[in-house]
Amino acid sequence: MSAEADAPVVRPARPDDEDAVVALLLESGGVVYPRFAGSAEAALRILRGGFRRAGNTASAEIVTVAEVDGQVAGVVAAFPVGEGAARARRYLRLSLARLPPWRWVQALRIFGTLRPTPPPHAFYVDAVATSADHRRRGVASALLGAATNQARERGCTHLALETEIENAAARTLYHGDGFEEAGTLPPVAEGLGEGYVCLVKAL
Repeated sequence: MSAEADAPVVRPARPDDEDAVVALLLESGGVVYPRFAGSAEAALRILRGGFRRAGNTASAEIVTVAEVDGQVAGVVAAFPVGEGAARARRYLRLSLARLPPWRWVQALRIFGTLRPTPPPHAFYVDAVATSADHRRRGVASALLGAATNQARERGCTHLALETEIENAAARTLYHGDGFEEAGTLPPVAEGLGEGYVCLVKAL
């Protein structure tokens, strides 16, 4: 098969992508989503609800997928920073509606810890993930390229994201794409890694 045939096809997410998208969004968050929701299963239920509803940080309208051989191989969820606070509040509301009351304190604590500080006119990459079967095939680069194009179309001046401090492979990928490190954030809870590094790319 030719390299061209194997190249990722980037397109907006569709409703029938739901299963693949929510699984990859869950993976993109590492331990955060399960800790927030209490389990991976609960986190998937919340992400499904978010994908189906507009205006939050998991909504279908902000998700772009990369297909390889007809399969969803990766996703990126991104939006202008100015939309971030409202989208996060909506995601929190739909989360609390799907969680038992005894989970609310932990969920609110984690929500309060997630305080990214990207430049005010940036396009914020809230999630990016590639399936294990499709890594090192240009999927992540294609998705970052799509996010860059979306940012420019929206008049944004920067692309911004975070990744785990200990995720050397991701940091190498982002550095190679032109991102620069711009600070760190603490872990969302004790024992959950070393925290996050903030990366910014000028457009």
